[in-house]
Amino acid sequence: MPDDVSPAPNRYGAAAHRHAPQHPSSPIPGPSAIPSPSPSPFAPGPAAPAPERLRVVVADDNPVVRAGLGVLLSGRADIQVVAEAADGREAYEKTLEHRPDVVLLDVRMPGVDGISALPHLVGIAPVLMLTYSRESEIVHEALRLGAGGYLVHGEFTANQLVQAVRDTKDGRANFTVTAADALLAHMRHGAPPRRGPLPEGLGSALATAPAPPPPHTVEPSESLSQLQPVVGQSSVSGGSVPTPNRQQYGLSSREVEVMDLIASGMSNQQIAATCFISEKTVKNHINRIFTKLHSATRSEAIAHWLGTAPRNPGRQP
Repeated sequence: MPDDVSPAPNRYGAAAHRHAPQHPSSPIPGPSAIPSPSPSPFAPGPAAPAPERLRVVVADDNPVVRAGLGVLLSGRADIQVVAEAADGREAYEKTLEHRPDVVLLDVRMPGVDGISALPHLVGIAPVLMLTYSRESEIVHEALRLGAGGYLVHGEFTANQLVQAVRDTKDGRANFTVTAADALLAHMRHGAPPRRGPLPEGLGSALATAPAPPPPHTVEPSESLSQLQPVVGQSSVSGGSVPTPNRQQYGLSSREVEVMDLIASGMSNQQIAATCFISEKTVKNHINRIFTKLHSATRSEAIAHWLGTAPRNPGRQP
């Protein structure tokens, strides 16, 4: 077929010519050709800081109680125990050093007791009383001196304690049943309770203690230097019966706690749960207490402890 043969005419009588398209399609751009987005005019802000943990100082003369509270509180995501103290003087020094959000304070401790240290502590941090002491006059004195709440061991759960610590930081007061009853009785009478000596001289060191200076000028070496050592002994008010001299029995601080709980009517099982010890240990404490109080039964020991036992001239108490 000759090369110059023209193509056959189409249905309209015109020759069909193959022309290259006048507007060739553009090629699809590759990834490298895609323009990158323009940078944001706003620089990214700093990452949100982690919430600060609530810092707590625990003051209790019982190392088992301190250890238990440390595990319980530090196990919460928002709480940290930053220091422990075995008496009021050490509690003051630790509080001054660490500036915690809350101080948990026992009442009866060797050396400087909690009531004596309390007015010095409240000028630095909120204080929540956490104690075995349930006497009405002690509750009133602690609240008068600025405590932000009062919890008695054996009257709260672990979750209630944790919430009370959080509330104390925020200025909300918490009371267990015993403390609430004492506060309610005061409100019903419409007058403050009769001011008298606290049981076994608790808080007596305040008579010679100077008012605490502003926190930024206080030196730990000078803090509480004039407080006299006071070994707090437990007491249960017995109406018009004079307070017995319980120091004559020579009970240890733990034996005092156990004897107080016996006098309150607790069973060995309840005492063990309250003191975080075994029932066998409770029985051992009771045997030693009975020996020191020259008692053969619970009721006889309670009578000696409360000062209601008949005096026997032929026998030393």
